[in-house]
Amino acid sequence: MTDPAESLAQRVAERVVDLLVQAVDLNALIALIDLNAVVKQVDVNDVVARVDVNTLLDRVDVNAILDRVDLDPLLDRVDVDALLDRADVDSLMRRVDLDALLDRIDVNDLVRRIDMDGLVAETDLGAVIARSSGGAASEALDLARSQAVGLDQFVDRWVRRLLRRKRPGPEGPAALLNGQVQS
Repeated sequence: MTDPAESLAQRVAERVVDLLVQAVDLNALIALIDLNAVVKQVDVNDVVARVDVNTLLDRVDVNAILDRVDLDPLLDRVDVDALLDRADVDSLMRRVDLDALLDRIDVNDLVRRIDMDGLVAETDLGAVIARSSGGAASEALDLARSQAVGLDQFVDRWVRRLLRRKRPGPEGPAALLNGQVQS
């Protein structure tokens, strides 16, 4: 058992504390505290260093915050041209599936949209025909010349055999070989 004097002292202390708590006006006591002075005593860096940001972020519902955000004013502030200037178009195009994109295009509808009369009116068909036929005519003329040279050599060989000539004839007319042209 405990000492009766100690027990009596314990009960007196509890009663005094109870009377003291009931007698104190906490609102008046708080009004006496200078909160600015208390805040000046706080080291904000120390408080921030003790905060576990990951735990704090785990408690934040980002979707709820985004649901409250009006995106139109935010998007009005975005400089789309500046974003496009920063975009790597080549890298972007490498990611595009051209086959899938072309599968979505109706080629027949696209061709129906072409103004053929306007296209023909803007095209210089005469120049196109002249270029294509000029190239074809030039190739045909080169082929004919090549064939004529081959035929000339063939005839020359047979004539030398018929005339029983052992040495080849001159390479060209005498006037051309001497560098003189006769008029």
